[in-house]
Amino acid sequence: MITGSKKTVGFVLIGGFALMPATSAIEPLRAANLLSGSELYRTRLFSAEGGWIASSCGGAFETEPFANAASNLDLLFVVAGGDPLKPAGSALISRLRALNVRGVPLGGISGGAVYLAKAGVMENRRFTVHWEYFEELQALNDRFLMERRLFVIDRDRYSCAGGVAPLDMMHAIIRSDHGTELAQAVSDWFIHTGIRRAEDPQRLEFADSRQAFHASVRAAVELMETHIADPLSLEQIAMLSGSGVRQLQRRFDDQFGCPIMQVYMQLRLKKADELVRKTRLSVMEVALATGFTNQSHFGQVFRTNYGMTPRDRRKQAASEFISEVKLPA
Repeated sequence: MITGSKKTVGFVLIGGFALMPATSAIEPLRAANLLSGSELYRTRLFSAEGGWIASSCGGAFETEPFANAASNLDLLFVVAGGDPLKPAGSALISRLRALNVRGVPLGGISGGAVYLAKAGVMENRRFTVHWEYFEELQALNDRFLMERRLFVIDRDRYSCAGGVAPLDMMHAIIRSDHGTELAQAVSDWFIHTGIRRAEDPQRLEFADSRQAFHASVRAAVELMETHIADPLSLEQIAMLSGSGVRQLQRRFDDQFGCPIMQVYMQLRLKKADELVRKTRLSVMEVALATGFTNQSHFGQVFRTNYGMTPRDRRKQAASEFISEVKLPA
């Protein structure tokens, strides 16, 4: 039996939401309680007015009024389908802003992150939405840090593309909260044995061959990938991946030829380089988004790895882009 603090996770269901992503997010939490023998997660369902709210296929949930959502929530997801880009109700937006001010971690499922973006609570946070809404939302604000990923966890923001992607995101959340063993048990419970990575493109070279790695090494790398902005300690990585520190280090030495935390740093620097080249974030904002609290330290580590400062790297990327553009004669 696993014991520990219980988390209360809320879901705001927007009328016409898709049933599959909603249940793919809620059911793993129920299964975690069942398989652990302890109430690790309590779920609460909300809608604008409360009462029964129907999904796009007709299936419905009994909900509380969203006005009841308070700061004692440990995490709140907005679940939306349909057309999230149409004007949103002011009460919903105001409530999301208020919960953000109170420090409640927020998430979006399918089109849910569109509402978070409208509420202005995604500033300097990486996030994703369902592909159907991606380009239109991106066109609204070129400072949105949008990524074409299955799911993105950036500090206190959680987003996923919808469909069955919530199963993968919840696997990552349960793994971070209670370790790989329980997360895998939940995935097996749903016969979801092929857990997908959060972000497939632009991987480190070793990522494509990770199936050859020991299970604890794969788990450790996946933990690192979902904790870029809020780095875990070596002890946390080992515990959550179901291994001892020394044993895990031996496996990293065998498979990577370098220490665990060096691999972790390379993952963080890879993301930092992407943000430097592809966004307008300041150097300090990039540093914070990749787990560095000190801009000077970030600059030193970045320069050691890439042979130039973040600002010079950005100038180089801009110059390369200009050189590739073919102007008409």
